[in-house]
Amino acid sequence: MSDRTSDNVVVEIVDGVADVRLNRPDKLNALNTGMFTELVDTSASLATMSDLRAVVLSGEGRSFCAGLDFSGFQAMAGNKPHQSDRSAVSQSDREFDATAGTNGRITHLGQQAVWGWRELPVPVICALSGHALGGGFQLSLAGDIRLVHPDTKMSVLEIRWGLTPDMCATELLPRLVGIDVAAEMYYTGKMITGREAVDLGVCTRLSDDPRRDALELASEIATKNPHAVRSAKALVEQFGRVTPAEAFANERRHIGALIGSPNQVEAVSAFFEKRDAKFENPE
Repeated sequence: MSDRTSDNVVVEIVDGVADVRLNRPDKLNALNTGMFTELVDTSASLATMSDLRAVVLSGEGRSFCAGLDFSGFQAMAGNKPHQSDRSAVSQSDREFDATAGTNGRITHLGQQAVWGWRELPVPVICALSGHALGGGFQLSLAGDIRLVHPDTKMSVLEIRWGLTPDMCATELLPRLVGIDVAAEMYYTGKMITGREAVDLGVCTRLSDDPRRDALELASEIATKNPHAVRSAKALVEQFGRVTPAEAFANERRHIGALIGSPNQVEAVSAFFEKRDAKFENPE
């Protein structure tokens, strides 16, 4: 995948690190159908890259993502009858319908815009500043690690619109903060700062320049054995989804595949020879 700039997403790749940026700064990177689609397509394209080492996900301009483009709610504001038949929704409404279709996945479009980053075999670091609201908050949960500016405003905001989270937050947020803290955030839409997000466990650590620090961290990760990093991500992702017996068996399987492998031997040799390691790409 080559570097590209589109209407909605910018991708630059340097030394195995993909710098991915939401690209609607005039709208605080609010999510529209184009943004959803390009987030899904971008994560899918990156997943095919054997030389990919890490990803940084951030937003151009003042904010990470202010949530769903507000014009998407205008069709909901009128007194329309509830329609249980999704096929009856008008085309103008469907342009803002991130819940339509799964294309054979376990996710619909809006969910896959988040889940696609969790499915990447390499670490994803989210750099958060300005706002991470509603869908933007849920997109931030796509990261394995979240670096956040202290003043960032964050909220699971869906309750304001009479809705529930529907972009993977109900799966991902309780893993970070526990069921009760997640429930309060769902029920109230309470606004928290980046500093509070770190205290609650929503974010990993504070940064005065999240994107800069995220890129530095990604570059550090990119110097490690890529097979070991990918194995570590797979083991992290299984947390809470498999039995202890399965988890321990998977630990044994991954370490067994790594010990004595060319990249593992190279990691040891480079350390003792005080040089940069030269790793082979995963197949």
